[in-house]
Amino acid sequence: MYIITGKTVPQVALNWVLQRPSVSSVIIGARNEEQLRQNIAAVGWNLTKEQIAKLDAASAVPLAYPYWHQVKFERNPPPV
Repeated sequence: MYIITGKTVPQVALNWVLQRPSVSSVIIGARNEEQLRQNIAAVGWNLTKEQIAKLDAASAVPLAYPYWHQVKFERNPPPV
């Protein structure tokens, strides 16, 4: 799976993490000024919905039992 963005892998990864609804901030670390500049370049642009969907699918973790079994069931069925 390749995502064509013209950005580096770390920039794509940081941008993807920043677009997660549950993430409010990201702490980055850099060994030198060039790495810091590369990391900062992860903001100011957005991945497309299709690109985010590909990354979400690639990073999906299988649910443990009983959750994988329960995912097919509606937890609160409508009243009869």
